[in-house]
Amino acid sequence: MSNTKATHHAGFPGSTRGILPLTIALIFATSLACNLSSASPTPQTEPEQVEAATPGQPTAQAAAPTPAEPAQPPQTPASLPTPTQPASKSLNPDPPDHVMKLIFIHHSTGENWLADDNGGLGRTLGEKNYFVSDTNYGWGPDGIGDRTDIVNWPEWFRSDNTPVYMDALFNESGQNAPYTRTLSDPGGKNEIVMFKSCFPNSNLEGSPTDLAAPGEGLTVSNAKFIYDGLLKYFATRPDKLFIVITAPPVQDPTFADNARAFNMWLTQDWLAENGYLERNVAVFDFYNVLTGPDNHHRFHDGAIEHITDRGRNTSYYPTDGGDDHPSPAGNQKATAEFLPWLNVAVHCWLGDGGCP
Repeated sequence: MSNTKATHHAGFPGSTRGILPLTIALIFATSLACNLSSASPTPQTEPEQVEAATPGQPTAQAAAPTPAEPAQPPQTPASLPTPTQPASKSLNPDPPDHVMKLIFIHHSTGENWLADDNGGLGRTLGEKNYFVSDTNYGWGPDGIGDRTDIVNWPEWFRSDNTPVYMDALFNESGQNAPYTRTLSDPGGKNEIVMFKSCFPNSNLEGSPTDLAAPGEGLTVSNAKFIYDGLLKYFATRPDKLFIVITAPPVQDPTFADNARAFNMWLTQDWLAENGYLERNVAVFDFYNVLTGPDNHHRFHDGAIEHITDRGRNTSYYPTDGGDDHPSPAGNQKATAEFLPWLNVAVHCWLGDGGCP
């Protein structure tokens, strides 16, 4: 698909296609094979949801209390968004001034991205004031950590078991992958939730322009429908920052145009199309970052830059031997672009920095 260079607001609340952006992507390699897990059926009818919090409220109006996670008072004023923010604030790419707890839901590509000898993301996050924990294969109630494909996200965030899974996720402080921690646990619950699917999720069937519609399996329309539904839960938790990491690209060009189009939609249009006004969701285009050395999703010259037309729609950074797991070079490029971008998203959410 034809794209043009743009510096704009991709991947944050309020993004639009008014300034045609360009895409990115991130993510991870490993010794583990990244096979598609058995797909949970996409819910064809939405489960009843708790009323979403009013946009901009500084405290969480979370889902009704459950035995797994009783209603909590605000944890600390410093860790919650403020009600309003002057438009004049500039983007802030600096690390937060206090340690924040982050948890990353991943499989093998994420494990490689975190690893010191590969992407170095885990150590680098620690150096920037993020205390990192993670989930992996076998983690959590009902082994939910085994299931991280796009079709599995409704089970995590939109099912009857969501309160149980989220209670475990918000309270997890352990490591399930090897990486160096440079910080001590500051206590409290995880504030930032990163989640990604593995590279087979770039094999989306259908057509690039398909609209959101319920269905089965990995299709452009079903993937859009699933992500639209996730916002209903995210809106109930303004006390958490949710970072979507797009699935990394593959080398096979069969569905590459679909992957590009879907990730452009997710990064640029998803939040705006749904009228999502909270500041607690942002999308990092890991896919795009891995499609060429000159494709970017990063903070640059005071703005978020999303360049998608200087590479390909397939993986530029595969592991040797035809393995679609991103190489160390690709993962390190992603780490360098992700950290300042994440800092901007965090300060936007906290209200002490501008929003793209």
